[in-house]
Amino acid sequence: MAASILVQRTAAFSGTLKGASLSRAILPVNCRCGFVLQAASYNPKPLWLNLRDPYVPDKESNKTPEWQKTSRYDRKLFGRYGSASGIAPASLWPSAEELEKIVAEEKEWHPPLEVLLKNIEARETEETEKRLAKEKLIAANMAKMPKMVEDWRREKREAKQKLKEEKERKAKLLAEARERFGYNVDPRSPKFLEMVAEIEKEEKKKRKLLKRRQKEEQAAAPPAAQP
Repeated sequence: MAASILVQRTAAFSGTLKGASLSRAILPVNCRCGFVLQAASYNPKPLWLNLRDPYVPDKESNKTPEWQKTSRYDRKLFGRYGSASGIAPASLWPSAEELEKIVAEEKEWHPPLEVLLKNIEARETEETEKRLAKEKLIAANMAKMPKMVEDWRREKREAKQKLKEEKERKAKLLAEARERFGYNVDPRSPKFLEMVAEIEKEEKKKRKLLKRRQKEEQAAAPPAAQP
């Protein structure tokens, strides 16, 4: 009885919607928002529900698709046909494992407000600590900046002075080689390299003699009088 009444009401409602779609109602143009409301039409497809003989798949049959044997499809059938589907509502409730999974997902993706506030506070604390550490590092580097600039300038002056001394020494050696051999000598030639090695050996011997003489003079000097 209830099923037949539901079918009649569904048919009457679909007929009413069809009639409303055929006669397009023009809404008033003047409105408070200033927009022009155009004619609207809505023609939904009728949903024919066979409540007297609903389709319920046979789960024991091999011809039934696997997706129609799942609990998800059972929920769909019960939602469409209700008790006429022959499905017990208790069987649609999630199992213990599914319920635990749902609870775990809720905790992960929709945590309580207290947890959200704690997470926000922890994130803000971490960002503040990182910012303070960065500011401290910048302040320390800025304090070292004058000394770093002075060291860089000193190293640059020393490198420039060293390069100048090497150029002067090379020019002196070339002049000495020209004076010794009577012609300009290639600085890559064996003669020039041998001459440079000989000069370096003589200079090293002179430095040793000078160092020894200074030690002898210091040993021969009288000790300073005690006050």
